[in-house]
Order: sequence, then structure tokens, then C-alpha cells
Amino acid sequence: MPTLLLKVPGLLLSGVLAAADAGAQLPVESGEPRQRMRAMRIAGMPAPVVDGRLDEPAWQGAPAYQAFHKHAPRDGKPLPEGVRTEARLLATDDALVFGIRAWDDAPAAMRGSLARRDKVDVDQDFIGIWIDPVGHGRAAQFVRVNLAGVLSDGLHRAADDESDLGPDFPIDAAVIRLQDGYSMEVRWPLSNLRFPYAGGKQWRVMVERSIPHAGGSMLVSAPLRTDALSHLAFLQPVEGMDGTVAAARDRRFFELRPELTMRGDRTANGALRQRGRSADLGLEINARPRADWVFNATINPDYSQVEVDQPVSQGAGNIALSLPEKRGFFLESADVLGLPLPAFYSRTVSDPAWGLRATWRSAGADATAMSLRDQEGGLVLRGRPYETLEYVQLRSTLASLWRARWHGEGLLLGAFASQRAYGGLGANEVVGADGQWRGGGEEGQRQVTVTAMHSRTTSGFDEAMLPVRSARRSGAYLQAKYLHSSEAWWNEFAIEAIGPGFVNDNGFVPQAGIVKMDIDLNRILGQQRVGGLELYQFEAHLGVHETRTLGDALSGQPGNEVVERKLRPGFWISAPHQTKFWTQLGFDHQRGRRGGRLHDTRALHFGVETAPFPWVSKIAAEVTLGRQLDVDADRVGPGGNLALDVGLRFPLQRGWALELDQHWNRTWVQGTLGHPAFADNAWRSLAMLHFTPRDSLRLLAQNTWAARRDDGVTQLEAWSERQVHRSLLYRHLWRHGRSVSAGYVDDKSPLAATRSKSLTVKLQWEL
Repeated sequence: MPTLLLKVPGLLLSGVLAAADAGAQLPVESGEPRQRMRAMRIAGMPAPVVDGRLDEPAWQGAPAYQAFHKHAPRDGKPLPEGVRTEARLLATDDALVFGIRAWDDAPAAMRGSLARRDKVDVDQDFIGIWIDPVGHGRAAQFVRVNLAGVLSDGLHRAADDESDLGPDFPIDAAVIRLQDGYSMEVRWPLSNLRFPYAGGKQWRVMVERSIPHAGGSMLVSAPLRTDALSHLAFLQPVEGMDGTVAAARDRRFFELRPELTMRGDRTANGALRQRGRSADLGLEINARPRADWVFNATINPDYSQVEVDQPVSQGAGNIALSLPEKRGFFLESADVLGLPLPAFYSRTVSDPAWGLRATWRSAGADATAMSLRDQEGGLVLRGRPYETLEYVQLRSTLASLWRARWHGEGLLLGAFASQRAYGGLGANEVVGADGQWRGGGEEGQRQVTVTAMHSRTTSGFDEAMLPVRSARRSGAYLQAKYLHSSEAWWNEFAIEAIGPGFVNDNGFVPQAGIVKMDIDLNRILGQQRVGGLELYQFEAHLGVHETRTLGDALSGQPGNEVVERKLRPGFWISAPHQTKFWTQLGFDHQRGRRGGRLHDTRALHFGVETAPFPWVSKIAAEVTLGRQLDVDADRVGPGGNLALDVGLRFPLQRGWALELDQHWNRTWVQGTLGHPAFADNAWRSLAMLHFTPRDSLRLLAQNTWAARRDDGVTQLEAWSERQVHRSLLYRHLWRHGRSVSAGYVDDKSPLAATRSKSLTVKLQWEL
């Protein structure tokens, strides 16, 4: 389920980034020029071997960057004694190579063991490297490397100040533990960094270091301000890159990634038994003729999600909306897209037969265009004020998108157009424009974002849920958001209007025919002490949210009907052991159906997250207790929502490591007969055994159960459903882009007497 903290910008800024120093932590400006990182070009010289040792001659001549600042925790204390960090940067003909020397006077307390990719977090010692090769400060590629050489990488966008862990870059890294700390080498190929051909700004870089045993300290190579709107605003220009950019911009890069997927399956539905076998060959092609152009093609890719942690059964494309995007075709140059989910959501393309894409960027503008043939089996969503209608895509469609942006100082303007064509059964077409302005002064930083769209739809579904060509209907969409950040406040104001006829089958629009208003006020009160408890940060929060309907003559929906109203006062704190706690009092009202009653759904909401021990990566819980709306019954009863996540990591002998992730959640609404009228439960257990950084074995088990019983009032029909998932996956990685996987999946619904088993072997190779 979504985490409430992610929805509160002020909490996100402090809780996730901890991106501000107490006044005593910032160095006093003396008028001297601030030290900048400088790359040393070694063209024609042997490139360093990535072994983590920093013993090649080139490292001795590279300038050392040592100006690291403490950014977390915000406890007013100076940098931890006994820790020091140096960063050096070499630029070869085809890569950037970072050399890091990290001193630590308590090396036995350093944390870092084998883990899954993208699972490197602040509970581990790591080095993070952030690169903005365009220089606009609107997006950056980043990687975090822990002491076992495990990577977390992705793309961070300044617009929403959130990181996307989907992209996996071909980065090589090695770490050597030393008696007084560790050393690290990180090689980042230039072929995977996207920058304009000419006229671009200086590349910008930031290096970070996590030291969990030193009170959860985070050191960063640039001082940040408390009113920062984005983690990227303070990446520093890196000097000495001109020769490297000039040499690399005309270099051609070409990749072929064939993959072979072999699958055998058995299904049972009552007395009916079926078997099947298949072998599919797919291909991805990536070409960069020069720095400003990238071309991508995919043919018959296997997107079965056999390596995704979430349990996914055969033919699971129709539920792919709930999964993170890990498909390289969509992740290429994701910064150029930069669209909110209502405008474009790549998961709406579930099973493409082929796809083509081109991306171009210059110093002041960029653009991308793509087209894919999506095969049948996916899910089509059509939003209503009180529900989301779901239809199965019964025939192949053509999904296309065009996007262009213009960059100015503090201003970004964009336009886009998309189409989902259903053959002879009509189409859904959308055109839109968006813009963003940023500015600031003594009173803080400000950001205004606007997105507007217009749709025209001639495809629909009949009462039998079959696709048909429908009468043309148009609709409009408008979203505007204002952010203000200062040392004492983080405030957000947003309005979103979605017309009754608006449809975007290439986006995610679960509701239509509504207007939403959101106000979030966050007062940053800084460091506090409550009794004997030291609080690194305290924030008071007030949220006001309201959703109303827009009138629709076609469906008979009256306008100005309150769908949801929320008044949420609360607070957020951070404390030692990477502990965060938040609570809100929910003075809420909800309506479950058109013309229905506006119910009082007041409740208490709170959550906690902590990592109290070295072997605990995370303990997180979210709780809602109070009056809950049973939408189907249109009644309110006592109930709640509980969610618990526990992550454990254990280093083993022979360099092995074990990861255990446990999840449990329960949602229920009590009836009048002493038992829940509705309940939904889920349990998931993931165990992952890492033999080496390239070999792992994963066991995944999940049970879900949902039921409706007599509530003593509505006499709704009782029902119950249960699903059981078990899977085992082995994966070996030769290097980035070259791997073999073998997975076994067993899914069953005991109450429906259905079961499916499958064995899949997948080979991926990069040329």
C-alpha cells in the first residue's frame, strides 16, 4: 500500500532526504572560493582496473576532494570524529571512474552485506554518486554502492523530488575493506550518460557517504539549505570535463540484447487439465550514433516478471499496473518524459509485440517519440467519480506518444500527444501542455507546476464488456500545484479537475468527473527534546483535502457532490536509530456512491519506521483505527487498516548473506453481529540467499484472503476468496546484461479449485 509519508511533501523532505544542516553545521563563508570537484583526464593512459585498491599511478595525480558536510541527522552536532572522506575523479575515453577513500576509526562497526540490487539504504555504509550531465538541475542519474559492492541505481527528478529505482546502469564497482575504513572504485560508462551534443552546461556531481553506526550520519559533498525544493539543487559543477565531452560526443554506441525464454506450464480448473510449452526469442536494440540522439527497438520482449519480488502468476500483464517499471525500453531517457501518471503511465502497455523509440536532446530542448504494438490481455481503466471500471483488452492495440520540452532559466515548458488505437474499434487521443516555474529569494523557494490535457475518445465497451466503437466524446484535464519552502515552512497547494468525458488509455486516471483540492501546511520546528528523548526534527502538519463531482448529463451524475473531505492535523518526528514517527487525526467524511450518504469516517492514523539493530534493515508499521466505510454496503462500522513490514539481513560464513522480508496487512470493517462484515488479509514472506554478488536464490510465499459476511443490515451476498503463491528463483549474472534465470511458480485458488504451475528458464545476453 502507499506510504502516507510519501504524500506529505514536508515530511518527505526531512524524512527521506534529511537535506538540511543545523546552523552550527554549515561552514562559515569566508569569501574564499568553495572547493569544486575536478576530473583529471587520462586519455592515452591505461585506465584503472576496477578492484577498489586505488593503487594505480593515475590516482596519485588526481585532485582530492575533501569538503564533505554533515546533513543527517539534524542534531546540531559536528561531523563524527574519526571519519574522513576523499573523492577523486578520472575521465577516460569511455568512462568516468570515481575513487573514494573513506576513513573510519570503528571499522568493525561498518555495515554492508550482500543484498538485492536497489536495496542499498541508510541502514548500510555506502557511497552515493549523483551525476547531472545536462546541467539543468532537473534530473540526475545516481548510484549507491555498499561495502559488499551491491548497487542501488536510478534516476532522480527535481520536479517531484523523488527517486525512480527502475533504471539499471552498466556500472562496475569494487570495494576493499581496510584496517581504518575502506576504499572504492566506481566506473560509469559514458555510453550510459545522456547529454547534449554542443552548448551544454557544466556537468554537475555530488558524492554522499552513509555511516549508520555514527548515529545514522550522512555526509554530502555540497552544503544544502533548509529551503531546498529538490535534492538536486545543490549538485556542484565538476571541472575538467570539457575535453572528455568533446571526445565522447561523436562516439557511436550500439547494443544488441537477445533473450530466450522457455516455459512449461500446467493448469487445472476443476476437472479440466491442460499443459503447454513455449520458447520465445526476443531482442532489444539500442543505438547512440552521437551524444544527442538515442534509438531503441524491442521485438517480442518477455515481460513475464519472473524476477520481480511481487508474486505474479501466468498471464499477469492485466495486473501490471501495480508493479514498478523495470523494462529498459521505457526507462531509456526517462528524464525527457517527465510526465505525471495521468498523462503517461508505461504499465498500461502490458505485452508489446514490438516497439520503436527515438530520443533527442540539445542544450535548450529535448524530445522523445515512441510507438508500440500491445498484444491482447492487458487492462483498460475508465474512471468514474465513485469507481474505476476495468476491462480486459481483448485485441491488440497501437500505443503511441510524442513529447517535447523547452528549458529556460527557472522555466520549463512542454507539449505532448498520445494515442491508443483499437483498430477498427476507434481510438483514444490526448494532447496536452505542461510547464514549471521555479524561483526564490529571502523568503524561501517557490515552484509552480501546471498540466493541461484534452482527450477525444471513440472507443468503448458494451454491457458485455466487449470492445466497440462508440460515439465521439471529449474531455479535459487540468492540474496546478504551488510549492513554497523556507527554513520554517513547507507548504503545498494543489487543484486537479478531471472532466467526466476525459479518458487517457496511455495514462493512469482512476477517477474522472471530479475536482480535487489539497492543502498541506508543514511547520518545521527543528530539534526538540521531550523529557529524556532527543528529537532530531519535529514538524507540525495540517492537511485539508476535498473531492467534489462535476455534473455529467450523460450519466446523470449531479455536480458539486462531496465525494471525500479530510481534515488532518498531526505531526512528524525523527529520532535516533533512524527512527521516524508520524500521526494524524482524521476528521474525514466519505461518500460511497452517487446520491448516497456522506459518512463520518473519523479515525486515528499513525506510523513508525526504525532500524534499531545492525541486522534489521527496516521495521515499519502503519495503522488506521476508527470508523471505516464499507463501500459495497454503503455503511460505516468500526474497523481499520494495519500494515507491518520487517526486513532482516544476516551475513553468513563464506561471504554468503541472507535477506528476509516479511509483510502483513489487514483491512476490515466490523458488522453488527460481532464479526467483520468485510475483511481483506495478505501475508508475504521473501527469503533470499546470496552466494556471491552474482548468484542468488529466492523463495517467495504469499497468501491472500478476502471475505464478506452478513453485516446484519444490508443482506449482501456472502463470498470468500483465497489465493496462494509459492515461487523459487535462481539467478546468475555474468555481468550487466548477461544473465540466466530459472524459476518455478505455483499459484492456486483453493476455493475456486484452480491451480497453475510453471517452470521458466530465461537467458539474456548483451552484445
